[in-house]
Amino acid sequence: MDATDLARGLFRILATGDPELAVDVVHKDFRNREAAVSPLACATPGPAGVLASGAWMRSAFSDLRFPDLATAGNDDQVWIRLRMQGRHTGPFVRFRDGVLDQAIPPTGREIDFEQIHVLDLRDGKVVGHEAVRDDITMLGQLGVFPPAPATALRMVAWRVTGRAARAAAHVTRQAADAAAGLHQGSGA
Repeated sequence: MDATDLARGLFRILATGDPELAVDVVHKDFRNREAAVSPLACATPGPAGVLASGAWMRSAFSDLRFPDLATAGNDDQVWIRLRMQGRHTGPFVRFRDGVLDQAIPPTGREIDFEQIHVLDLRDGKVVGHEAVRDDITMLGQLGVFPPAPATALRMVAWRVTGRAARAAAHVTRQAADAAAGLHQGSGA
């Protein structure tokens, strides 16, 4: 695969959870610099961490897709500009150092915002990832920033009733299961 194919492949993995593609595209030493806001399993090195990240995102956004707008690269890096699109049908849970930071209850709203990703390459696979995302636009589309009163009240109610903590535990299990599934399937 060339650099463009690798970049597109990484986002197909996130959208689909395809473990075979993850093994083909993601280096065993892969590190995701953006994993700080996701469940701990997303920081797992290699394909397992990418599968965990995809499970985390798909738990919040159905019909997740990443249309490619442009790519550029060389033998060591590829840059991909794309859009993240989907419908917010599950809680979007963000973490800080592995602990629940914020849970946004499902809104049913569409998201569609731009991102730029820098992917480091080694041995014909993706070995590193960092991103510049327009998260403010996404949070605006979800009614979080600026806070829509109804969304803010639902977020507070979720926190007070424990639904946010339960959602965090659930998505943490989903991400861990996705990462573990690769190891079980590969015999590792």
